[in-house]
Amino acid sequence: MMKTSILEYYSNLAESYDENRFGNSYGQYIDQQERTFLSSFFKDKKYTKVLDLGCGTGRLLNFATHGTDFSDNMLNVALQKYPEKILAVGEISEIPFHEEFDCIFCFHVIMHQNRKETSSFLNECYQKLGKKGMLIFDYPVKSRKKSVSPQEGWHAGNSFSISDIAELSKDQWKVKNTTGILFFPIHRLPKAIRKLFLPLDTFLCHTFLKNWASYHITVLEKR
Repeated sequence: MMKTSILEYYSNLAESYDENRFGNSYGQYIDQQERTFLSSFFKDKKYTKVLDLGCGTGRLLNFATHGTDFSDNMLNVALQKYPEKILAVGEISEIPFHEEFDCIFCFHVIMHQNRKETSSFLNECYQKLGKKGMLIFDYPVKSRKKSVSPQEGWHAGNSFSISDIAELSKDQWKVKNTTGILFFPIHRLPKAIRKLFLPLDTFLCHTFLKNWASYHITVLEKR
């Protein structure tokens, strides 16, 4: 029932999703941090097949060759933006491509899953990546969630610590890097000054303070 509810929610939101989530100063703040991370990661890498897993309306599809999402409506919006991309409906634990990918990235998806589903996601990505393939994904940080923004329900309900991810991935993956996203409670600051905090936020999220960021982006390498 939960999965059906989430699918219905995002399918109904598809046409207005970009404006609703990333057309405001809060969404743009997060978007810029994520783009900065991906731009840095992919710089000088010569990957030929990259999958945006849970690509939604295609916000980050410029970094990928392929995209998949569980919502037809979201994919239709993505296809309008990127008709040259290879897109297909699918699940994070049932990737609908037979290709062997160099890299898979997955943003704003694991937060909606549970621990068992996260494990299935890791196993599926392992199968779909080539030798030394890289997996990038984000998740809410457990320490931040407990101390600053406790929340119930499916939205951002799945949180982890760095040690949790290490434990989940130890048999198949090597943890290469973990970076923070959204250190400052930017939603509580006046909209006009939010972007002024972005450079400092990005810097702090690369220090030990990343343990208190809202989200982590983890990079895993297939063993």
